[in-house]
Amino acid sequence: MAKKPARIRKVVLAYSGGLDTSVILKWLQDTYDCEVITFTADIGQGEEVEPARKKAQMAGVKQIFIENLQEEFVRDFVFPMFRANTVYEGEYLLGTSIARPLIAKRLVEIAKKTGADAISHGATGKGNDQVRFELGAYALMPDVKVIAPWREWDLLSREKLLAYADAHGIPVDYKKRKGGGAPYSMDANLLHISYEGGILEDPSFEPEASMWRLTVSPEKAPAKPEYVELAYRRGDIVSVNGVKMTPAQVLTELNRLGGKHGIGRLDLVENRYVGMKSRGCYETPGGTIMLKAHRAMESITLDREVLALKDDLMPRYARMIYNGYWFSPERQLLQTLIDASQATVNGTVRLKLYKGTVIVTGRVSKSDSLFDPAISTFEDDGGAYNQADAAGFIRLNALRMRIAANARGRRR
Repeated sequence: MAKKPARIRKVVLAYSGGLDTSVILKWLQDTYDCEVITFTADIGQGEEVEPARKKAQMAGVKQIFIENLQEEFVRDFVFPMFRANTVYEGEYLLGTSIARPLIAKRLVEIAKKTGADAISHGATGKGNDQVRFELGAYALMPDVKVIAPWREWDLLSREKLLAYADAHGIPVDYKKRKGGGAPYSMDANLLHISYEGGILEDPSFEPEASMWRLTVSPEKAPAKPEYVELAYRRGDIVSVNGVKMTPAQVLTELNRLGGKHGIGRLDLVENRYVGMKSRGCYETPGGTIMLKAHRAMESITLDREVLALKDDLMPRYARMIYNGYWFSPERQLLQTLIDASQATVNGTVRLKLYKGTVIVTGRVSKSDSLFDPAISTFEDDGGAYNQADAAGFIRLNALRMRIAANARGRRR
């Protein structure tokens, strides 16, 4: 057990009201003899967050912060990430990763507001989230003290957590006590739900159909396709099927549509920043639609080399987010470039949703399209493009290969 640092007076705890953070709350009070301030973020996890207030009050917490951050989450974190078409290791849409910097930001802001000198979280010493929370906090409050109980205590199993809860009169959900509920851990927000641990630690195990919460299976999705039209302004969706919406409303509606049609399921073995491989299952219905639509919108509004540059930089940008460097100078610099590229990404995209697939069926940009039918047509273009020019273009591009071929011939 760690020694009690005398300098800790107030700690802001990222608090869900579940078993882990309820134990952490009491452990902080006892171990550090400090005031604990709780912060509960509603970022669209689909669960009632108000019960956390009652649980915190029962634990003697006097300053309780419960905040709806859904609009800020989508507007300032999800949308900027999707302007870059961000995908980690070719598949993962970073639903958990992108939520952590927002939580870290509010933890620090509350710490400054309340005069706290420490923050605390419930991330384990094996995962990525500890890195994301703490890198974000240090970037915004360099001298903040971070308390990570999973790296300090010896309560390293569910049985030990339950025993601690019993010993200190901490209420425990009946299903948790009996080992009921999901045989894996879940993390949800407005962008996705992730599932990992437990029975999913065997990468050959196929998840049971009952695991998925946001999406129907593609086999059970409607047999009739559904069309959706998305309007873009500067790279962000501003309306769905002609209805203007806020960022959180956009994602909520796309989640509904995507979930209905079995879109956005992923089973992935990924590489954690701390060095190990991890198997996770993800549901990201709205994000899957957004990625497809945004690339379609960019396809007619961005220059070829601008698109290529964005695609070259995207994997590095994705690693920055996955590894917790949202507030780093390199991510912020890269975001400036990405956002500048979106000035012309305006127009509408039409998509067909059908049994787990997203199919682009049309894209229009009246003001910024670089698609010129007069040049690209296979019919008579009236001299807009001189096809004879292609011969010299090909010869010049073939020159180095012809030289290399001649050299090989001389060596034989």
